Amino acid sequence: MRALSTCLPALDWLANYNARTFSRDLMAAIVVTIMLIPQSLAYALLAGVPAQVGLYASIVPLLAYAVFGTSRTLSVGPVAVASLMSASALSEVALQGTTEYLLAAALLASLSGLFLVLLGLLRLGFLANFLSHPVISGFITASGILIALSQLGTILGVGGRGDNLPQLLLSIAEKLDSINPYTLATGGAVILFLLWSRAGAVRFLKGLSLRAHTADLLAKAAPVVGVLASIAVAALFDFEGKQVALVGEIPPGLPGLQIPVFSRELFEALITPAIMISIIGYVESVSVGKTLAAKRRQKIDVNRELIALGAANVGSGISGAFPVTGGFSRSVVNFDAGAETQMASVFTAFGIALASVFLTPFLYYLPKATLAATIIVAVVSLVDFTILKKTWHFSRSDFSAVLVTIAITLLFGVEVGVSCGVAASILLFLYRTSRPHIAEVGLVEGTEHFRNIKRHKVLTVPEILTIRVDESLMFSNASYLEDRIYADLAANTQVKHVILMCSAINEIDWSALEVLEAVNERLAEQGMQLHLSEVKGPVMDSLQKSGFLKHLSGKVFLTQFQAFSQVRANLV
Repeated sequence: MRALSTCLPALDWLANYNARTFSRDLMAAIVVTIMLIPQSLAYALLAGVPAQVGLYASIVPLLAYAVFGTSRTLSVGPVAVASLMSASALSEVALQGTTEYLLAAALLASLSGLFLVLLGLLRLGFLANFLSHPVISGFITASGILIALSQLGTILGVGGRGDNLPQLLLSIAEKLDSINPYTLATGGAVILFLLWSRAGAVRFLKGLSLRAHTADLLAKAAPVVGVLASIAVAALFDFEGKQVALVGEIPPGLPGLQIPVFSRELFEALITPAIMISIIGYVESVSVGKTLAAKRRQKIDVNRELIALGAANVGSGISGAFPVTGGFSRSVVNFDAGAETQMASVFTAFGIALASVFLTPFLYYLPKATLAATIIVAVVSLVDFTILKKTWHFSRSDFSAVLVTIAITLLFGVEVGVSCGVAASILLFLYRTSRPHIAEVGLVEGTEHFRNIKRHKVLTVPEILTIRVDESLMFSNASYLEDRIYADLAANTQVKHVILMCSAINEIDWSALEVLEAVNERLAEQGMQLHLSEVKGPVMDSLQKSGFLKHLSGKVFLTQFQAFSQVRANLV
């Protein structure tokens, strides 16, 4: 039974499901459904697919994640960054509005899902740790700007095409003389209303004697109010006759389930974007899942999350939709509304399904500017330039990586930007591991502690050089240690003993061992001895197996104080 629950985490919470949990999940589902309907429509617009496809992307994926997901409150579905990345990838293989575009979108979702499932089965969830969070923040900030600008043309009623900042600005600038005032008024009004609702709506509802929690949840439904109001205005004032772009007829019904058509050409064109979308979506989703789980002293399994998100995307693909992932705002609303299990997502999926069947005819007069306004306000929170200030003061290498990622994403588009972000993260990791912190240490008098001679007043002996390496030794940094030792010896010709303090060394690989052997041999040739102190058990085992200790010119000491004291005593 335990093995089965490991494969199907839903069995854990289903075993103790009760009426109280049911009521809380149902209430949360109602709130999230109201919020998700306009979001789904808006993100479909952003991804370049028909509005109903956004609803399809919020049905089967929710059900799939509910079965396999380890987070009890994460809500999956269309999100801004994944939708923008999807549009960027799909526009390279097909024209928007064509059947080929829809088929490619479904294949993109399926490829993304299969890649995530593969990573999960291989238990490679740890790979996400190699992505620098500052770099990801920089990419998301730049993506937020591109998303907002991509919708600005819709707000103005002039359209606007482009995958990067220069293209978008030029596309909009060329059509400024044909701005539709009704479209602009509609989009501008919805933006102002949504911005006001983030704070003003809560105060207004509290003034009606509603509890703070209830007022906050109702304020989250502001996009629905904007949708309903703009539909009413559009129908009443004949916006269709005034050339205002409307959503138009949306065919009612549920998505037909079918396996996406695979072709070699499409596979080759979409596999790289699918991998990139998977990586960014997974990092975003797991971050949200961990945050919400920690608030209830729960935990998520990162490898099972890969499988769950993969299943959700495969579900989106067979629904004829586009890539999905865990949404931050939607998941927070789900959590705040009281959801306790993924049954809330099941109820939400049914709610979206009902909307797909019965509500789509009422969306005919929905101005696309309203959906664009919803997207713009939603992505405002993604833009965070404070990351530049924070990284500037904390780490110049992080700052450089963030700045380059933002600049490249804005100038060359999201595909190049995310590739740059991944490359920057890897380069940062390699740079830092290749240049570990190495300090010469001395004895704090009156104690048995050793500290950096540049930071503390310590006792040193000219004939003894004590080096502390704050990193495991491997092929990437062993030469850096070697160079440091030789540089210190060149600066102090009185040294007769070198003590390598190994308290922070957790592992030594073969390349590093060869470097230590070379250092030991060179020191011996010059009449000096190499000693080791505070060597950890696993490292000691490796050194003994290699035979290195038999040729060590000095000794291995249990503590650094013992090493320093004995070597110093032998100098007399």
